[in-house]
Amino acid sequence: MPVILPGQTDLYALTDARLSLGRPLADVAQALLDAGVRILQYREKKLKAGQMLEECRLLRRLTREAGACFIVNDHIDIAMLVEADGVHIGQEDLPLPEVRRLVGPKMIIGLSTHTPDQARAAVAAGADYIGVGPIFATQTKEDVVDPVGFGYLDWVAANISVPFVAIGGIKAQNIGEVVRHGAQCCALVSELVGAPDIRERVAAVRRAMRA
Repeated sequence: MPVILPGQTDLYALTDARLSLGRPLADVAQALLDAGVRILQYREKKLKAGQMLEECRLLRRLTREAGACFIVNDHIDIAMLVEADGVHIGQEDLPLPEVRRLVGPKMIIGLSTHTPDQARAAVAAGADYIGVGPIFATQTKEDVVDPVGFGYLDWVAANISVPFVAIGGIKAQNIGEVVRHGAQCCALVSELVGAPDIRERVAAVRRAMRA
């Protein structure tokens, strides 16, 4: 089954147990997948490695059944163990060429970027896609950089050939503007996993993107 990249689908969901209203990960993930989300990233910062491994095994099974792309944030070893479709890394993680040596040629690698220089370097290093943001201020990630606003998003849309996903503080009420600035795929965390009705929220976000 071909791996789905940003640009081939509209929404990219990230997990966050702290924001999921106490619901089990399986329920949250299944609701996202049932709503048609086709890229799901596991991003949990506060759990023990063993628990993360078990949760990623669960998500690998659910995403495979749904024909969705499964990305693991940061934890390259776990991504390899569960045979994830990809791994997402940040600017301060292992360098992308070293990650490629570990995961091999088939696993996709996404890299967060915040400046044109970082985007150019990511493409040169072989990133399969880049993250662009944070577009707006966000509280879902610790040690986050300052918002990049629309200037950087405009630059990426005009200058970068690899797929990209806009991320950071994106909600139903502002996603239309993000799309107008060139983002074909947007990553959301609290807006989706924190919604009382995840399927309806996904539908509302998609309506806002089309509008």
